[in-house]
Amino acid sequence: MTTSGISRRGALRMLGIGALGAAGVGALGACAPSGAGVASNGGDPKSKNFDFTSWSLNEEAAKPSIEKIIAAWEKAENSKIRAVSYPYNEYLSQLTLKLGGGETTGAVHLDIAWLAAMAQMGKLVDLGPVADKAGYTDVALKSGVYDGKQYGLPWNTGSIGVIANSKLLEKAGIKEHPATVEEFEAGLRELKGLGGGVVPYAAATKVAQLKDIFPWMQTFGCELYDGGKVTIGDDASVDAVTWYKKLHDEKLIAADVDRFDARALFGQGKAVFYDDAIIGKGVTSAQSKDKTLADAMQPMERPVLKAGDTPQAMLWGGVIAIVKGKGQDAATRFALHATTDRATTSEYFAARALPPSTTAGLAAPEVAKDTFTTEWTQKITKTATGSPFWQFAQSAQIDEAVAKQVQAVLVGTSKPKDAMKRAGEEVAALIKR
Repeated sequence: MTTSGISRRGALRMLGIGALGAAGVGALGACAPSGAGVASNGGDPKSKNFDFTSWSLNEEAAKPSIEKIIAAWEKAENSKIRAVSYPYNEYLSQLTLKLGGGETTGAVHLDIAWLAAMAQMGKLVDLGPVADKAGYTDVALKSGVYDGKQYGLPWNTGSIGVIANSKLLEKAGIKEHPATVEEFEAGLRELKGLGGGVVPYAAATKVAQLKDIFPWMQTFGCELYDGGKVTIGDDASVDAVTWYKKLHDEKLIAADVDRFDARALFGQGKAVFYDDAIIGKGVTSAQSKDKTLADAMQPMERPVLKAGDTPQAMLWGGVIAIVKGKGQDAATRFALHATTDRATTSEYFAARALPPSTTAGLAAPEVAKDTFTTEWTQKITKTATGSPFWQFAQSAQIDEAVAKQVQAVLVGTSKPKDAMKRAGEEVAALIKR
């Protein structure tokens, strides 16, 4: 069925199963990931029927492509997958309740930011033996790791980075993307001169999205959390927020902007740079009246403080985790197939523009010909890292605590040094809860 990646039968072989014979199925216990045979939900781990839970099954744009993957698996395996979904904004709380009550089984789609919270419940299978030989990229593999164990098979791995409008850059006479913070700031001033209400950088300034400040803090040298200690409040974090405030005061960034506002501004040709996930190109260009905008959208490495530094970006994407118990063996094979079979990942990419997480998947002609995705993967995702706060159940509150302090600086009710000191103290208190 495929020439590279892992087909359905390849998934079976990796798990120690022959075609579909009883002897092969019986061998699974010796070769399956650790935790196999431990039925935390009271079900049979070897059942070929299982649940697949995903918020994307609740979304009109995503549902058909996922249902197609499920239907193909059911037909090939003569099995039944029960599709379960909750809206994204309710997903984590609903899943936590269901998983805690033993009501969730099989495969579970997780935002990578939620993996730690789910893994800490002790109900997920360690998929290390499966993932190690599946051809995932290094950065993708890391997105599914918590506390040294591979609890998630990476489905789609991307990042949140900077998108540039090449037409506006050309109009301002800027021929290359700025590489350093100094060059970026100078470029923003030039772009301001375009007039017409153009916001040079539609950066996040609303609390809801101000966690976007984290990569800039890291750019200035703040580790955020290092060696068990919160480092927000150090000189680097203060420098980053002081710089952000300067951009705000000079109207190089605008007040009260979140991701949706930024997409709208960019789509109207009123912003030259903004931060978004890799899906931003499709979402923003589809909303724009300018049908040539997609061709002008370019991934840009986040400027560094000094030449030679590593560009910072926030890891973004989803993994598939497996719940111990009913159907875990078949669910593992399904997850492996969905995330590595080249034909499947290429078709999924064509439908949703979500980059595959394997080297073979990214190299597939159907994916590689998409210049934006290829450049994004090479320029931004390659050096992206997850938030060090994702390991804590209070990560959402941590993001909000820091965001509120940054916003206080932007509106002038707090000084950068005082605000970052308070932010660090609040984060440390949240972690101790």
